[in-house]
Amino acid sequence: MTQFFSRYRRQWFSDARTARHDIMAGIVVALALIPEAIGFSIIAGVDPRVGLYASVAIAITIALIGGRPGMISAATAAVAVLVGPLVRDHGVEYLFAATILMGVVQIIAGLLRLDLLMQFVSRSVITGFVNALAILIFMAQLPQLTNVGWQTYAMVLGGLAIIYVFPRITRAVPAPLVAILLLSVLSIGLGLPVHTVGDMGRLPEGLPSLALPQVPLTWDTLRIILPYSVTMAAVGLLESLLTAQIVDDMTDTDSDKQRECMGQGGANIVASLFGGMGGCAMIGQSVINVTSGGRGRLSTFVAGAFLLFLLAVLGPWVGRIPMPALVAVMVMVSIGTFSWASIANLRRHPPTSSAVMLATVVVVVATRDLSLGVLTGVLLSGIFFAAKVQRMFAVERSEVDGRATYRVTGQIFFASVDRFTRAFTGEESATHVLIDVSGAHFWDISGVGALDKIIARLRREGRMVEVVGYNRASADIVDRFALHNKIGVETGAVPH
Repeated sequence: MTQFFSRYRRQWFSDARTARHDIMAGIVVALALIPEAIGFSIIAGVDPRVGLYASVAIAITIALIGGRPGMISAATAAVAVLVGPLVRDHGVEYLFAATILMGVVQIIAGLLRLDLLMQFVSRSVITGFVNALAILIFMAQLPQLTNVGWQTYAMVLGGLAIIYVFPRITRAVPAPLVAILLLSVLSIGLGLPVHTVGDMGRLPEGLPSLALPQVPLTWDTLRIILPYSVTMAAVGLLESLLTAQIVDDMTDTDSDKQRECMGQGGANIVASLFGGMGGCAMIGQSVINVTSGGRGRLSTFVAGAFLLFLLAVLGPWVGRIPMPALVAVMVMVSIGTFSWASIANLRRHPPTSSAVMLATVVVVVATRDLSLGVLTGVLLSGIFFAAKVQRMFAVERSEVDGRATYRVTGQIFFASVDRFTRAFTGEESATHVLIDVSGAHFWDISGVGALDKIIARLRREGRMVEVVGYNRASADIVDRFALHNKIGVETGAVPH
């Protein structure tokens, strides 16, 4: 317990320099969260304050109880696109109730260690996920770059120049923050005809209040919200765990994925109680945070707290921030997020790995559904892996003095049983057959069933059959599920 609190304290305040970087990075993230939260509120069909208050509550809460320091969580498009029909058909109060249940489902998922399922997501899927999100982040900026004057394009280019050149002068202040401040001063001072944050929607005034959702506590309510809650929980956890892995790689540190699952659940419950929608980790804002120097929990907390300060105190000024400044920051994020090495790796990596990566990108970009893209990548990875293992299989036959020996090597499971069975379908002239499986491994009941089938056919032909060389795991599954050794056929199996 002492170790836990010591590590937790270091995740907040390791030293003064780190704390300063966390604070500055959190301020940048807070500014970048505003247009995103407003846009996601519009997607969900709710008032902008629902997304903004959600971003405040989720960021502050996850900073306290999450498992990945430095990762930013807030209202997200991945969740917003799911709840439109619920809000349209039943109202925003049902959204709040569904978000509470979403949090409960995520806490249960954490307790059940469903985070371990991430072990089945290959590196190719993660790369495809990252590239797809980079493309989506860039595409999300295009509406701000169409049907606008030359001033907008000039400000975006100027913002990008500041972002990439300013770090050569000093890294004491994050370049994105400098770009936002300078372009805001320029836009307000000259009265430039560009879109502003206030054009996206009315910013809330004052602080959010704590309240329970005003819905009837009946089975009908549960029937309505449960499908939405489970879907939101699954999508939110998937994006959060993938983003956590990406931040792990960017910072060369590890994180507590189980705690992150439960933390996401707690954060969503808090968000709903303060009139917010559900959310999850945001890869774009997390990249902004990390590249701006944010590493600890303090950066995430400052992002939420400073966003609340902006909304409650500086609302009118925040509304005047030019959108081109934020577009420049998000374009920088899309460029930095995309794995440019993956393009060169298309020729160097195995074709199956490249196919998985490209399929993930295509499905995510085409459907805007992150979970569907990742599911496609995982299924393809599983199929390619099974096909690869299936080919790593061989049966060699030799015969001495009327005694045939079949030496089986490789993995025997559902994908290889057909080849395993066909290896014994030839005409057998020997009276005694020895099946040596010392170089093989039986994985499932399909493999055991195939062995039963082979032995049964040879016995019907009057052959004496002996099986030797099971390893311990194969011997266990054969003893439990095989039939041939339960009807008097001698296997001669000696586990080793």
